[in-house]
Amino acid sequence: QVQLVESGGGLVQAGGSLRLSCAASGRTFIGWFRQAPGTEREFVGSISWSTSITYYADSVKGRFTISRANAKNTVDLQMNSLKPEDTAVYYCAARAPQSPYSAADRRAYDYWGQGTQVTVSS
Repeated sequence: QVQLVESGGGLVQAGGSLRLSCAASGRTFIGWFRQAPGTEREFVGSISWSTSITYYADSVKGRFTISRANAKNTVDLQMNSLKPEDTAVYYCAARAPQSPYSAADRRAYDYWGQGTQVTVSS
C-alpha cells in the first residue's frame, strides 16, 4: 500500500531555509510538486530511490536539494535561499510503475500526499 505524509512546512523570511520531509512507503520514485493559489501544480524535483538520481526544475536548481533517508523511509526537500515566489502548498507524490510520462509531468504520479504550506515573506 502506498502512503505519503509530508511535514515541515511553515513561515520563513526571504533568504531563509526550510526542510520538508515525505514519509513514503510502497514506491521507489518520489516527486515533489507545489501549487500556489490560482496556478497549476508545478514540478519541483524528483528522486529515484534505487539510484538516488535527482532531477530539478530550473526555478529551484541550485537552491533546493532532494535526498533520501533510507533508515526513516523519508524523502527530504531542503530548500535554501527561499524567495517569496516559492510560497505554495508543497506535495510529494509517488510515480506510477512504468508510467509513460516524464518525471516532471504530474500525470506520472498516482498517489499524492496531503500537502504542506510553505510561506516565504519578503
